[in-house]
Amino acid sequence: MHTISEYRDEFITYLDSMKITKEPRNLYEPITYILGLGGKRLRPVLVLMTAEIFKTDFRKALDAAVAVEVFHNFSLVHDDIMDDAPVRRGKTTVHEKWDVNTGILSGDAMLIMAYQLFENYEPNVFRDLAKLFSKTALEVCEGQQYDVDFETRDDVMLPEYLKMIEYKTAVLVAAALKMGAIVAGASDEAQEQMYNFGLNLGIAFQLQDDYLDVFGDPETFGKQVGGDIIENKKTYLYLKALNSGSEVISKELEHLYSIHPKEADAKINAVRSIFEKTKADQATKSAIADYTAKAFDVLEGIDIEQENKDLLRQFGENLMNRTV
Repeated sequence: MHTISEYRDEFITYLDSMKITKEPRNLYEPITYILGLGGKRLRPVLVLMTAEIFKTDFRKALDAAVAVEVFHNFSLVHDDIMDDAPVRRGKTTVHEKWDVNTGILSGDAMLIMAYQLFENYEPNVFRDLAKLFSKTALEVCEGQQYDVDFETRDDVMLPEYLKMIEYKTAVLVAAALKMGAIVAGASDEAQEQMYNFGLNLGIAFQLQDDYLDVFGDPETFGKQVGGDIIENKKTYLYLKALNSGSEVISKELEHLYSIHPKEADAKINAVRSIFEKTKADQATKSAIADYTAKAFDVLEGIDIEQENKDLLRQFGENLMNRTV
């Protein structure tokens, strides 16, 4: 087995070798730009790691890993347009650097390119990868729509929110693990176990992202801290604070989430203070720990060598202790 950093380095080298220089430049340059901004590369690393866990050369999974990363970045380009986000990974977003129409079209091209990468596999592997990918891509779109709908709803419940982040974020983490298992020819049972491990880890990851959006360090987070508050997103933090039992605090929070001030710092600070006062921040950290524990429980039941379980556990622990 390789280390996580070695998988990441191998993936980046392979991704760099696929740089697109075709015309029209304004379609392909934004793709090269967004893929070159870095990021954690956690999804492709999981594809490669899982393939090798099931006794297959991880290089056979490189095309699947790139497909997952291209799709993930496609979703980020379109998310940034929908959120009117100015910054992604500390750099200007695609639609700000070029324009909205270019962002939409380049994103569309990325989705198609992701599918094309599966054509490099044998027919039965291609079928299984494409089937999983289609299901996952549609669920990501469903999750994004739920996210948009929640912005104008005042009756969002915690189970609904958890379903939304499962679809918007967790299913792609789960799919990455299952794709590595598919490429390696693992049993159906092992594929599903890897998927369930990733699903719980993905929910924990998104909850951590929500937490960092409010309490993260602007120097390391890579996105605009407080972006969810500015966009009035009903996150786990918000819903926990709203249900804290204090009518005064609930009304104050609802008011803050009904306004769009030009200067958002005061709003961000006021909401952050409420999250701390109601202990919504602590509740969110507890939920992160709970879903991580669920993931590790699934991991223990998978028929793989202990050293490989330890590697996946280390990956999960690093993910939950991140600051970016």
